[in-house]
Amino acid sequence: MKRIIYTISAALLCLSSCTTEKAFDAESQLDYCHQQVEKALAALQPYDFTQEPRNILDGQALWNCREAKAEEWCSGFWPGILWMDYASRNEEERAELGKVAAGYTEVLKPLAYQPAYDHDLGFIIINSFLKGYEQTHNEAYKTIALAAADTLATLFNPTVGTMLSWPRHVKDYGGHNTIMDNMINLELLLWAADNGGSPHLRDIAVKHAETTMENHFRPDGSCYHVAVYDTLTGDFIKGVTHQGYADWSMWSRGQSWAIYGYTMVYRYTHDKRFLDFAQKVTDIYLKRLGETSDDWVPLWDMDDPRGTDAPKDASAACVVASALLDLCQYVEVDKAETYRAAAGHMLTDLSTERYQSRDKNVAFLMHSTGHHPAGSEIDASIVYADYYYIEALLKYKK
Repeated sequence: MKRIIYTISAALLCLSSCTTEKAFDAESQLDYCHQQVEKALAALQPYDFTQEPRNILDGQALWNCREAKAEEWCSGFWPGILWMDYASRNEEERAELGKVAAGYTEVLKPLAYQPAYDHDLGFIIINSFLKGYEQTHNEAYKTIALAAADTLATLFNPTVGTMLSWPRHVKDYGGHNTIMDNMINLELLLWAADNGGSPHLRDIAVKHAETTMENHFRPDGSCYHVAVYDTLTGDFIKGVTHQGYADWSMWSRGQSWAIYGYTMVYRYTHDKRFLDFAQKVTDIYLKRLGETSDDWVPLWDMDDPRGTDAPKDASAACVVASALLDLCQYVEVDKAETYRAAAGHMLTDLSTERYQSRDKNVAFLMHSTGHHPAGSEIDASIVYADYYYIEALLKYKK
């Protein structure tokens, strides 16, 4: 079976050899996404905005929805998809989309003001209210996002130097737990500090990123899913997995959160430490991708002993593609070309019949893996894959 053998030089050779080929057409794929959104919205009528799409399992055609509440970490992805589809449409198409996107967004408002259930409040608010604010400049959305940032910050433990991810699992892990996914939530704090919130929010985000950088990674740049700390002393205890194959393995989506997270932190801070680290965690991902996958979409875990017979995770590829289209703007020319080419390859593969849902269901993509150890959402269409896919398409188009 053909595999990608990835090195920096090989990627550059690939890029130069492909310059005469037809460029990836992001516009046509955005049109495809809009068609799928229209089909999904038709099936969701009459709208119950309290029910947010989450997944489409094997053999199903329509979204399974879950109640929009703090316990449902994916609540913000669907309104974010609608806001991004809105961004790519003409004025006539935007009229109805804006109303529906607002409905699915505004139902999440109470979460900004109630005690933080866990770190995922950041995901929920970034993907809904911040995406909506980008498109509408609605000051009410800004106010809600700022309130949510203050709520999220209550999870920060200054002794440890990170935010607590899962308050409900402290006893399970024997200490303060921080998961790699939490890097994404730092954007809410950094954005708030730049947009009228307390400067202390920036300090929290930077400290969290620093502490995570120090303890959450192996020497080669691959990450643990969960870092466990002593709640009282702040000492790092151990790195374990929750959703990966093993404590020592590279869970693909976890590594994608690291790539996206450190790229985003650099975008806000311009601190070169974070840029250098973003490249390190990216390069090990690309190297391992070339060693383990038959295309540019990773296995759900790069150390699953089944090899290419293991399920894929399209969502990880979407997250990485979106991150690389930012990262390539900050690095030297040779690295920029490598990262941009890699993102293009990822989007090209994701946009084929192998991964696009097309007439099979109303999502954009198939073949994502949610929580493999729990047997949940394996080889499914999952809303966050679609979210980062359309986000990457919009970045590529620009």
